[in-house]
Amino acid sequence: MISLSLPWLLLVLPMPWLVWRLAPPHRETVQAFRIPFFRQVAQASAQEPRPGSVILSRSRLQMGTAIAVWVLLVIALAGPERVGAPIEITKSARDMVLAIDISGSMDEVDFVSAEGQRLQRLAAVQGVVSDFVAERDGDRVALIVFGTQAYLQAPLTEDLQTITDLIAQTAVGMAGPHTALGDAIGLSIRTFEASDIEERVLIVLSDGADTNSLMSPINAAEIARRENVQIYTIAVGDPEGEGENRVDLATLKEIARRSGGEAFFAGDVDGLSQVYDRIDELNPRDVETLSYRPRRSLAYLPMGLAALLATLSILVLHVQSRRGEAA
Repeated sequence: MISLSLPWLLLVLPMPWLVWRLAPPHRETVQAFRIPFFRQVAQASAQEPRPGSVILSRSRLQMGTAIAVWVLLVIALAGPERVGAPIEITKSARDMVLAIDISGSMDEVDFVSAEGQRLQRLAAVQGVVSDFVAERDGDRVALIVFGTQAYLQAPLTEDLQTITDLIAQTAVGMAGPHTALGDAIGLSIRTFEASDIEERVLIVLSDGADTNSLMSPINAAEIARRENVQIYTIAVGDPEGEGENRVDLATLKEIARRSGGEAFFAGDVDGLSQVYDRIDELNPRDVETLSYRPRRSLAYLPMGLAALLATLSILVLHVQSRRGEAA
């Protein structure tokens, strides 16, 4: 489909005619010679003297070319363009940060798969989280890993394959042997500062108690609530363990409660998968659909044709003038 981006410019098409009809004609005074025997000279030259002004006339070729060039230039200024078929882009109105504990306790082999095999905690988490990320099509996802320190592995991005690859490359102990849960939440809040989307979800997965944070996890949860960040905590450790190997269920529940999220506990691969399914139910994706039509300007066509007509007209008039002089 072809349309005009500035169709109102077509209103200037009759302007030359209005100027010709309404504006006073241009007058120009020129010098002349007074000579004796004027009538005899005029008769000898076969000219008929006439009083008054001389009005120069244009040929039909000149008038037709001028009108055509004017119309083509106005059409070019009106912005002719080819409009393509509508293209729809589905964009999620949600940003999500995954904060995964990779402290030393994640090396425990106590997760049970659907086939009954015992798996390392981190290996089980990697498989389930990778499947979860693969279904986030349209969401922006960021990845944070934490142990003794919290590290941003990937900022908010729609490149989900990169997030999946980074999760697969994560190893136990990369961030240190301890658990800095509060610092991981604080880093997540800072990551959301680059987001202008209202729906912000933080999923924290940990199997131990906070022992190395500069910021209290509870204080971090309060800040998250003020920043409109909902936190969903997932405990995957042993509630009966000792020291850092004992998952702090009470703290994880309080973090979720204060931020407006929920807390979960997963003891095996199937339970962990159900947790992520439940998070999907609690936070259905808000999708924004953007539609646009690709446009390609065609203004060069009438402009090129106008230039061609003007050039041909000048050449024709030049040839006629030369023939007149030769005759």
